[in-house]
Amino acid sequence: MKGPLFYAKILLFGEYGIIKDSKGLSIPYNFYRGALKIPKKGEYVDLKSHQKLVDFAAHLKTLDQNLVQFDWDRLAKDLHQKMYFDSSIPQGYGVGSSGALVAAIYDQYALCKITILENLTKEKLQYLKSVFGQMESFFHGKSSGLDPLNSYLSLPILINSSNHVETTGIPSQEPTGKGAVFLIDSGQTGETAPMVSLFLKNMEEEAFSSMMKDQFITVSDACVDDFLKGNVSSLFQNIKTLSSLVLKNFQPMIPDTFLRLWQKGIETNDYYLKLCGSGGGGFILGFTRDFEKAKTALKDFPLEVVYRF
Repeated sequence: MKGPLFYAKILLFGEYGIIKDSKGLSIPYNFYRGALKIPKKGEYVDLKSHQKLVDFAAHLKTLDQNLVQFDWDRLAKDLHQKMYFDSSIPQGYGVGSSGALVAAIYDQYALCKITILENLTKEKLQYLKSVFGQMESFFHGKSSGLDPLNSYLSLPILINSSNHVETTGIPSQEPTGKGAVFLIDSGQTGETAPMVSLFLKNMEEEAFSSMMKDQFITVSDACVDDFLKGNVSSLFQNIKTLSSLVLKNFQPMIPDTFLRLWQKGIETNDYYLKLCGSGGGGFILGFTRDFEKAKTALKDFPLEVVYRF
């Protein structure tokens, strides 16, 4: 390995809303991880990943030198040795595969970098978010910088607005709790850029824009507050509302095979589904008061527990 492990992330709340300054809550998810690797002679090389790093390095050279600088000689030397990003984080699944790669490159090659051991003031976090946004724009066209920030710090992040993020604590898990937050594998990948473009186009319509402002953001913000305070019964009421709003207003972002399951969860209260990231495929997030019940209802799909209530 060339450097430390960087983890996937899960945006529990705030998808699409954070584009319009809603709150958001993002947590690291260490089930998936990645690290930079320089193969020894004769070892396996992921050539696709290596080429991506070469192209990414070219992108980094176009960034504002006043914002961030890199050790180009060392990066070139390591790339010459066929360095690649050795990662188990699935791509196009909404769990921050490019964010972990960005964090790893910044950690190894940024000059005058902010380290995770420093006193992370609001200004330092905002600066890191800005740097990471510029770096990650190579992958998505436009990036908030939140995924790499989460991966780099490996701490839960509370997004108050686009220019105010902070690290936060979340309530301890109940290892034997019946309730759970879980991931469902939709079996198909999703692309962020087209989904975000569609959302921004929808925002030009008054009805959609009003729904976002008057309903979606209000409920999503309430979910963040409930989760952080451990108000489980209020949280599930708000998640049910949020799940209904997403089903009604974000159908293009929901894979077709899940439309009926989404509705069924709302009707039976066995589970509630929501987007994990931009949607269109990848993982879908589920919330349930009774994981065994949800597992039975969703028996055709593999579920991964993220957090227990």
